[in-house]
Amino acid sequence: MKEYNSANRNRYFEADGSPKPEALRENPWLFCLLSANRPYVNPERLEKMEDLRGNPVLDYVLRTLDILDELRGLSDTEYDLIRTVLCWSEVSKTGSDEERRRWEKRGYPLAIHNEASAMIYADYCFVRDINTDPAYVMIKTHGLAGQYIRGECCMERSAELSEIANKISEDKETFTRIIHALNECIIRAVSDNIWTSVQEKVKNFAERLYPQADIVELLPEERLTSLLPKNGSPSEETTQFFSSEIFGKYDLWYFPAALEPFGFDGAEKICRQAITATGSAYVKHLNFKPLADAMYYDYEGKRHVNTYKQRIIEKYLKDPEEYGHHIRLDFEVKGTAIMIGASFAPACEKLIDFCVEAERSGLLSYEKSITMLYDTFGFRRDSFDRLNNEEKYLQTMNDAEESTKMSIPDYVTGEIIVDVGSGGGVLLNELEKRYPDRKIVGTDISQNVIEALERKKADEGRHWTAIRHNFVDGPMPYKVDTVIFSSIIHEIYSYTDLGRGKFDKDSIVRALRHAVDSLNTGGRIVIRDGVKTPGTGKMKIAFKTDEGFQFFRQFLADFRGMDELPEERKVYEMITEERAVVTDVNFGREFLYTFTWGPESFPHEVQECFGYYTLDEFRELFDSFGNMRVLKAVSLLEDGYRQNLEKYVSIFAVEEDGSCEPMAFPHSNCIVVAEKI
Repeated sequence: MKEYNSANRNRYFEADGSPKPEALRENPWLFCLLSANRPYVNPERLEKMEDLRGNPVLDYVLRTLDILDELRGLSDTEYDLIRTVLCWSEVSKTGSDEERRRWEKRGYPLAIHNEASAMIYADYCFVRDINTDPAYVMIKTHGLAGQYIRGECCMERSAELSEIANKISEDKETFTRIIHALNECIIRAVSDNIWTSVQEKVKNFAERLYPQADIVELLPEERLTSLLPKNGSPSEETTQFFSSEIFGKYDLWYFPAALEPFGFDGAEKICRQAITATGSAYVKHLNFKPLADAMYYDYEGKRHVNTYKQRIIEKYLKDPEEYGHHIRLDFEVKGTAIMIGASFAPACEKLIDFCVEAERSGLLSYEKSITMLYDTFGFRRDSFDRLNNEEKYLQTMNDAEESTKMSIPDYVTGEIIVDVGSGGGVLLNELEKRYPDRKIVGTDISQNVIEALERKKADEGRHWTAIRHNFVDGPMPYKVDTVIFSSIIHEIYSYTDLGRGKFDKDSIVRALRHAVDSLNTGGRIVIRDGVKTPGTGKMKIAFKTDEGFQFFRQFLADFRGMDELPEERKVYEMITEERAVVTDVNFGREFLYTFTWGPESFPHEVQECFGYYTLDEFRELFDSFGNMRVLKAVSLLEDGYRQNLEKYVSIFAVEEDGSCEPMAFPHSNCIVVAEKI
């Protein structure tokens, strides 16, 4: 995190950043925070992992104090109590290594930072009766309101606050105001948006604590959906497991940060292993911070889940015997907590590091190496699979093409609808939303994608189905009414080898012929894909950066999708001093729509030819089948391409006499709808 400049920072620190001597003497909590040898913070709170540099715990505490200073309506006594709690509530996350060893010898449960911080406060401040000291109990229960709302603990865990409510205040309104204000400081220091979304729940939480009889617990399914809100609804079996084996027995720490990537099924398996591996009657907490710390790293300047580690752990959970030599889950009992992490074999760790750097580099030479290495761990099934940037790739594709992709459901007909190459499942969800009573089927030739879709279906409670199928190999196993090819035929064309190499149009003919054979009479094929520009004109591309000009040179060397085009038409003229090139209009179009994805996706995109048929050629192909009629055939330019490309290039039409006129970007996409007669 960036150093946090604030009134409270100025209160304790000199202008040069050094602590004021009197501040250290008068505030032992500050000494603890400043003596930390390592940062301790929930990775969910970070935008990027490099924000761990500095002292994020100190910065957080100072933010809470600044927020407290903004609050109105508190008496001096209430203000002083809350300030004491905020100053001491994070100290167990800090301290020097020597100090932390001393705390551990005294039995302070450092893994459960609110309880340990309360003990450290009592130690430094000579608290005689911890059970009746308001600050001690408020530090010990610090953060539990948020944990209750997130589903990480039951409300009963805050009962100690109820028991000393009269020590905090003798009336419910004041008690509620104090607890509400404390939690506002705690939560707003993380995020104003989070506070806005939960402040009413915090108020209800505080009111229910006074008196204790008003305590209300969340239902098991409510707790699970609060824990993993992005994962849909849990199954009955998962709900039953957490209800009987976890809730009421254990508090959960860093659960969403660690387990969100694995969904409800993975979370259940990890929790089962944790409680089976230890079996201690004294354990009251499951702390997933070691696993959360292992799961995140910086990617493109932002915090990301390390998808390589995620996939390896997923495979281990599915088959521990086969993958146990690559990775193990670690369970260590510390006091009353089980610390849950993961250890990877040295070769596996190095593979992960290599793959991360290879994806970052964007060099085609790495692609071949990664293919070989993926096979070592059984990840890569075919040329369609991506790992680390798969989610980003699918999301970027969906965002860039949203305008026409979301119009595809307008053209479907019948009761059984097939989405070919479903990828991240965005179109499946849209089809299910539009046609909830119809049978929606997603297909893909990648087993990795099918497994991901199955997880998505289970986590989100979807009703569509996903099967592994390749239309190049044959028709569907049953008759259907609509087959959708959205940005898929160009991949069939680019990757399928029927014995004559890739970029063989017979692969397109076979796939569409088998799709036609799968249709009932009156059924439709809906295509949304790249489109070839009619004619053989010339295009001049003028680059606004040296990087763009070099990108074209790399594309020229690596792109094989138009090798039938003579070399002299690929580059009529290379004008280095202008950072410009004159090329065939279709070769230029292919370059532009590879260029728009950027260098990271270059190793994948350069292998694909996006435009393979003009609209007339689509019509001719369907006419050749003899039992299909084209209902619609239009081309268009997706606006996302234009918005991105015009920042980096200007393009011109080159006339016969060599003169140039500015031109619009060539159409990128088409929609073709054909019906079986």
